[in-house]
Amino acid sequence: MTSPTLELQGAIVTRLKAHGPLTAIVGPRIYDAVPKKDDFPRVTLGPTEEVSDDVDCIDGFEVTLQIDCWSQAVGFPEVRRMADAVRRALKAGVALSDNALVYLNHRTTRTFRDSDGQTSRAALTFEAFIEQP
Repeated sequence: MTSPTLELQGAIVTRLKAHGPLTAIVGPRIYDAVPKKDDFPRVTLGPTEEVSDDVDCIDGFEVTLQIDCWSQAVGFPEVRRMADAVRRALKAGVALSDNALVYLNHRTTRTFRDSDGQTSRAALTFEAFIEQP
C-alpha cells in the first residue's frame, strides 16, 4: 500500500514534467531536492501537511502542499507565467493508481522577491483529499 501523500507527490511531478507550457519555461528542472549546481528557472516541491480525516470504513487524508516557482529573470513576469502553468497543469487532472484522489484544488499563489533581492518566487498552495483503501 502506497502512502497517499507520496503517491500524490509522484503524480504531481509526473504531470508537471509532461506539461508543455511549463517545461517550455523550466525544461527538466522540476525537483523535490535541488541539485547543488542548478540554474534558474525551476520548480520545487515545498512543505506538505497530511491530516487524517477518517470516516466509518474510509481512511481519509486532507493534504496541503506547496509548490514553489523560482526565477532570476528581471521582474515577476517569468515566475508568474510559471505559476500559471503549474496551476493549469494540476487543474487538468492528476491520477493515482493505489489511492483515490477525491479532489486537488488550488488555494493561493503568493509572489514575492526572495531575500537575495534578485530571485522572484511564487509559492502555490494546493489542497487535496485522498482516500486510502
